[in-house]
Amino acid sequence: MASEIAASQFAALAHETRLIVFRTVMNAGPEGVSAGDLAVKAQVTPSNLSAHLTVLVSAGLLDVRRDGRRRYYFAALSAVRGLLNFLIMECCDGNPDVCDLQVSELTGLHKEAC
Repeated sequence: MASEIAASQFAALAHETRLIVFRTVMNAGPEGVSAGDLAVKAQVTPSNLSAHLTVLVSAGLLDVRRDGRRRYYFAALSAVRGLLNFLIMECCDGNPDVCDLQVSELTGLHKEAC
């Protein structure tokens, strides 16, 4: 992944409302979340939410599906995987030993969080 893309995705997540929206969508799974439900969860007006969703979609982190007049947002998992891979590989400078250690520690933290 190019550094510019990673920076754009990190910038998209660097806002409290967008982070709430992103986490909500990630938790929803492949069926996604309606824009109305996201507005309620993030406690923002629909117009305010629309601006935040535009940033997340433009960064490639979310995709949108229309169902009649409703829009459902879901995670662009390939982009999320790419961003995680960027963090692990680029930040470990491609050193497999360091990366293996970091991934095993993340896995352990993830299990404890669940």
